[in-house]
Parts: sequence; structure tokens; C-alpha cells
Amino acid sequence: MAKSKFEISLEEGSHRILKNLIGEWQGQTKTWFEKDVLADESTTTGKITALLENRFISYDYDGSLDGKPLTGKMIIGFDIPYQKFTASWIDSFHMGTQIMLSSGNATEKGFSVLGTYGNPEYGEKLWGWRTALEVISKDEIILSAYNISPEGEEAKATEKILKRI
Repeated sequence: MAKSKFEISLEEGSHRILKNLIGEWQGQTKTWFEKDVLADESTTTGKITALLENRFISYDYDGSLDGKPLTGKMIIGFDIPYQKFTASWIDSFHMGTQIMLSSGNATEKGFSVLGTYGNPEYGEKLWGWRTALEVISKDEIILSAYNISPEGEEAKATEKILKRI
């Protein structure tokens, strides 16, 4: 019997990349609110688990920002029909009560997904938020996020350098 597209992806494709991230991670998170002005650096811990027989992964993390606790969750998958990585993200600081949905492409060492966020109290223009995962090795990853202004200017917002524990 022929293997399904999902089985092939799990063995040698994008789902394999996700499956290889499963485990416990810790490291440092840097945060910027202004371009090139580091606002905070703190320790972060996280756990990546499989969902629905490795169709998706869940990245649950804890850290702090300005000494206050921060927690978040990102569910990441790979959409085989559209050949896109997809993610949903919530956290206790950046997103408030919103859920950001993102999608994007594979990169040389991982993937990059783009979502938007905004608040009508501050105007109708949406900001972009690009999240990029770079696999350095089986035991080290870098998860970076970039704010993209309504005018298109991109600036690093967060960077997590994580090592497997």
C-alpha cells in the first residue's frame, strides 16, 4: 500500500522538522520595543509536544518581561495541500485577548510565518508580525519575531535562543 502524503512528510518532510522539535527547551529571551534598543533579557523555559499523531506541535513556554511572569502557547503545523507552515499564537503579554494566525514558507533551516495584529482603539491600520524558526542543531533553535509597521518597516521584537534540556 502506498504511503500517504502525511506519512511521507513525517518521514522526510516538513512534519519531520516539527517532530524533531519535540522535547523540553530553555534559554534566553531578548525583547525590543524600539528598533535596536534592547528592553529586556530574561530566562525562558518551554516544552514542545505532539498533537494529533504528530500533525501539529504545541510549544508552551514561560518566562518574564520586566520581572513580571509571562506565559504563552503556539500551535504549529504544516498544511500539506497549500505547502505552508501555519501557526496560532497566544500569550499573556503581547497578544492580550487576541489569537494571532500566521502562515508562511519553509526556509533553509526552518520556517517563517507572517500574521497581523492591531487594535481599533489605536487606529485601523494593522501591524505585521513575522515569526521565524531556525534549527541550528537537534539541540539548539532560535525563535525570532519581527514587528512590521503598517508602512512595511521591519524590526526585531523578540529572540529566543533555546537549547534542549
